[in-house]
Amino acid sequence: MSPEELLSEAQQKGIACLALTDINNTSGILDFFRLAPKFSIKPVAGIDFRNGTEQKYIGIAKNIEGFHKLNKFLSEHLQSGDKFPEHAPGFENAFVIYPASPPAPLRGRGEHIEFYSLRENEFVGIHPKDFFLLPVSDLRHLTSKLVILSPVTFRNKTDFNTHRLLRAIDKNTLLSKLEVSEQAQPVEIMYSSEQLKNIYKDYPQLIYNTEKLLDECEIDFEFGKNKNKKYFTGSSEGDYARLQELCDSGLQYRYPVVDDEIISRVHKEIEMIHEKDFASYFLINHDIVKYAQHKNYFYVGRGSGANSVVAYLLRITDVDPIDLDLYFERFINPSRINPPDFDIDFSWADRDDVIDYIFHRSSYVRESVALLATYSTFQKDSVVRELGKVFGLQKDEIDLLQERNASGRPLDSIAKLIFQYSNHIHDLPSHLSIHAGGILISEKPMTYYTALNNPRKGFPLTQFSMLEAEDVGLYKFDILSQRGLGKVKDAVDIVRRNQNIEIDIHDVKRIKEDNQISENLRSANLIGCFYVESPAMRMLLTKLKASTYLDLVVASSIIRPGVAQSGMMREYIERFHHPEKRQFIHPLMKELMEE
Repeated sequence: MSPEELLSEAQQKGIACLALTDINNTSGILDFFRLAPKFSIKPVAGIDFRNGTEQKYIGIAKNIEGFHKLNKFLSEHLQSGDKFPEHAPGFENAFVIYPASPPAPLRGRGEHIEFYSLRENEFVGIHPKDFFLLPVSDLRHLTSKLVILSPVTFRNKTDFNTHRLLRAIDKNTLLSKLEVSEQAQPVEIMYSSEQLKNIYKDYPQLIYNTEKLLDECEIDFEFGKNKNKKYFTGSSEGDYARLQELCDSGLQYRYPVVDDEIISRVHKEIEMIHEKDFASYFLINHDIVKYAQHKNYFYVGRGSGANSVVAYLLRITDVDPIDLDLYFERFINPSRINPPDFDIDFSWADRDDVIDYIFHRSSYVRESVALLATYSTFQKDSVVRELGKVFGLQKDEIDLLQERNASGRPLDSIAKLIFQYSNHIHDLPSHLSIHAGGILISEKPMTYYTALNNPRKGFPLTQFSMLEAEDVGLYKFDILSQRGLGKVKDAVDIVRRNQNIEIDIHDVKRIKEDNQISENLRSANLIGCFYVESPAMRMLLTKLKASTYLDLVVASSIIRPGVAQSGMMREYIERFHHPEKRQFIHPLMKELMEE
């Protein structure tokens, strides 16, 4: 079940408080907490710690500090590959619940640990099926240490069957050979609040203990509040002064002649950036590109940040918003809550070193930096193939199965089962992947929000995607790769060697005034040029006889709506009021702009 489906099920069953404890994972926690108020349910965060399928204990966070400690403990084991110990560490702000069956609490601290030696925050969970243990074990003397442990994995038989198929896919085995130990128990369904109280009516102490434990749990993730690194220099005023200093030093490089319009625009932007507490975001991006400049790495800064003259002065972007008459308010305005967005492209040969700098050689606290994850989900064709293998079909039989389904021919019973359950599995999470370029740099350690995996790249990876990150107030820095930049660097090196000429690829004004570049735009001689080398873009530019930067922007809007939405189109049309520029626009382009 997704977090929303789980909460919906709990609401229908009259559950007022629910703990989410996924196995060695916290991916669902933020969505669970964000959605819970809509269902009038108090959410509680926890983790089910297991070595393979062997459940060791469940951690339940009392507060955000407890969640941080649970995440940190899980992260250490995920990244080291070490097994979880038999006994949990002494979490100060979290409860630990041991399952009564199997009796994990009887092993661990030293050679042997008895129930009576449990810490103050440690309990034994009694599942309805474990009642038989109470009269015949030492548990009957420890009622103050017993709580209800009623895990929920399924809603119905279909969920259980789907679960078994997923386990067989995971273990790469036939369904008929899937061991019972690799499966959850069919009884792991959600009981209503009344049903639970009726089941445990002979043990009211367990009900009391459980309610008391849950009452002590309270986490406020402060959704929407900016949780990125707050200050680059250590204080708000320090960041403000540093931003002014960098802008002053960048004026000479960007604007040989500085007039009142430029000064006024810079002042307005800095004040707004400072007012919105976004100075650190700008300074971190500047720190990244400064490292790139130091290493002579070619890069391109893009995104809505191109509307900012501060970004232009800091050399994060190379677009002059004053020359192009771009609204800064499209980038940052008083009503904006989240930080602005920059996409910084590097050559494939340089990007990994830039990422390594951010994680290991910059001044950022290592515990506060992580790669952003994405969810890889099961897709229809791949699910059919995986289920075909689970049911014991050969490759040619699976190929034939897909052909028969496409042709509409009758299917046998096995084929019908495969397609029936492929619909249930389609779009379910398969595994965590790495976002194309998203990096999070938070004020607090990242484990306050998520446990961290250790992917092949060797950098810690969050267990949630950019959607959950933005919900909780963590906004990514995009460090991307663009193959063309390596070619540009090679070309600049060749010109230097052959003609002894130094070329500054960040001198955009010179590039905009180059007649040969204009001719290349008109003739669509653009192979190797990012964004405009596709056949559709080259065909459109040829038809439009494009020759100016604005032509390029409008053409991009037509072919790639995501690059410039209709609002930006209208802005360019409204702001494009220079007759000397308009005369170079093709009639068809004028017509498009008027529309």
